[in-house]
Amino acid sequence: MPYSGDVDAYGPADFRLLPDLLVAKLGLGPSGVNGYVLRCLRTEQQLLVDAADDPLFVAAITSSRGLETIVSTHGHAAHVHALAELAETTHAVTVAHASDADALPVPPVRVVGDGDVVTVGEVPLTVIHLPGHSPGSIALLHQPSDGSAPHLFSGDALLQGGTGTTTTVEDDARLRDALRRRVFDVLPDDTWIYPGHGPDTTVGSERARLLATASR
Repeated sequence: MPYSGDVDAYGPADFRLLPDLLVAKLGLGPSGVNGYVLRCLRTEQQLLVDAADDPLFVAAITSSRGLETIVSTHGHAAHVHALAELAETTHAVTVAHASDADALPVPPVRVVGDGDVVTVGEVPLTVIHLPGHSPGSIALLHQPSDGSAPHLFSGDALLQGGTGTTTTVEDDARLRDALRRRVFDVLPDDTWIYPGHGPDTTVGSERARLLATASR
């Protein structure tokens, strides 16, 4: 069904049409991971954000054409459980940050860092390194060609309601600092956020929550 435009509107498998991309969001597996299939509207080539832990999802993606790239936002098991099988069956290029490469079930074909660009068809996506939830957590930023609001695929670094979980005070500070410098200080309030779990949100909503938390 078409995407309604509401932050909480996604169901188990919903679609959103952007000027350059078709985005399919799928709630996957027992851990509730969100996987995203991005399709370039000009070339129909596809990129997958997080090969999550649902076997039915593997079957659906394997049967589709044009899956050229799989980006892992981080190396936690639920987000990469299907990575090895998908990489083998689709021959897609696997992409991850160097700091999480050893946590993946298969080595990434391409290692990326902050500011690098990954493409889906003719559409560029900018890598943003957001360490803290894991050392190599990354997000992908899409800037539509018509100048409309950006779209950020944030993995578990940023969710509706705040930052992703961290295991130490230092990691929490590192994540908040990276989000401030690379997301909240540079992206407009209407930037749409597609998180690794739960409903969508916006930069404006999460900036306000983060500031409120910091002031307590």
